[in-house]
Amino acid sequence: MEKHYAERIVSVPRSFIREILKVSIDPEIISFAGGLPNKEYFPVKEIQAAAEKVFASVGADALQYSNSEGLIELRELIARRYHEKQGLDISPNSILITNGSQQGLDLLAKALLNEGDAVLIEEPGYLGAIQSLSLYRPRFCPVEVGTEGLDVAMLDRVSTASGAKLLYTVPNFQNPSGVTYSEATRRSVAEIAKKNDFLIVEDDPYGELRFAGKMKTPLYAYAPEKTVLLGSFSKVVAPGFRLGWLVAPEGLYGKLLVAKQAADLHTASVNQYIVSRFLTDNNLDDHISKIIDAYGGQCKAMVEAAHRWLPPQVTLWEPEGGMFLWGQLPAGMDAMELFDFAVREKVVYVPGAPFFTNGKGGSTFRLNFSCSGAAEIEEGMQRLARAFAAYAASGKIRC
Repeated sequence: MEKHYAERIVSVPRSFIREILKVSIDPEIISFAGGLPNKEYFPVKEIQAAAEKVFASVGADALQYSNSEGLIELRELIARRYHEKQGLDISPNSILITNGSQQGLDLLAKALLNEGDAVLIEEPGYLGAIQSLSLYRPRFCPVEVGTEGLDVAMLDRVSTASGAKLLYTVPNFQNPSGVTYSEATRRSVAEIAKKNDFLIVEDDPYGELRFAGKMKTPLYAYAPEKTVLLGSFSKVVAPGFRLGWLVAPEGLYGKLLVAKQAADLHTASVNQYIVSRFLTDNNLDDHISKIIDAYGGQCKAMVEAAHRWLPPQVTLWEPEGGMFLWGQLPAGMDAMELFDFAVREKVVYVPGAPFFTNGKGGSTFRLNFSCSGAAEIEEGMQRLARAFAAYAASGKIRC
């Protein structure tokens, strides 16, 4: 079959996280690997009630083909929330409903990228974005992420030299690092985008999951004409609906709409109706506050357990929200090698290398805390400590 494959698919990496999830099927495994929201907080009863109301009120229309832009009621709810929560005045007519924010990224790549075009990407960066964009065979230009967010001097230098078309960024509780961009970094990124004429793709799946610190200004507010927003209900309602959206300037919106029509005509009508009804009948802030309380406690438990059990040379970046802890191993250790010892101890995490596009990151790793309670976290860290000890005793660590 190999002669039949398109060149674009051959070099696209498989999702390392999805491969790890196969290991996690073992019920004895404690997994800190997946980026999954905690199913204990899915509003099952409320969604069931919303679905019943939808079928009672609109009946078969919920199962019919629909327009490509998305249900107007849902787009109006999203626009209202942008105004109430972030002070952004966004027209419902600039919102396109997508199959998760991941599809929004795919549509942008279809509309904007030719093979070999330069794409600025965070280092480390979201694995799903790396995989999605790789299909269009761009030239990745990584920009380092530190505790304040992107290295803006490096962003200016790399974007000037590369002539990049776009920057993909997750400025709130970044995946995988958990870092939140400072206000100064946000202003600088926007100014550099204007100066060097590239589009900012601002992905914000975790922004409402803040359990420490203060909310920051969206990049969109600093450069609305140069920014596309990506959003999702996956982390604040439920991922099974695969409901996301994008906000784009008028000219680009038309091209993205064509790409959407060519891809799947429209996002599932019934999902849009149900989520719209759920949002109308329930206070989303009350629901999110439960998630925040849980994740904040789980993050604290993981940080404390890590300091208690892991080698003191392990460095952790502690987030203000989201779902992830990012770590740096002691000198000479490789996260992929450690992973093999961790599997033997029935605990898994994500080695950091797949989050880099240039072969770096071998000594980094990501931990997810959203799906584990305090007792499981404590046991998992003890298992991980035993994996460290076995790795140290193996003679594989390079001095």
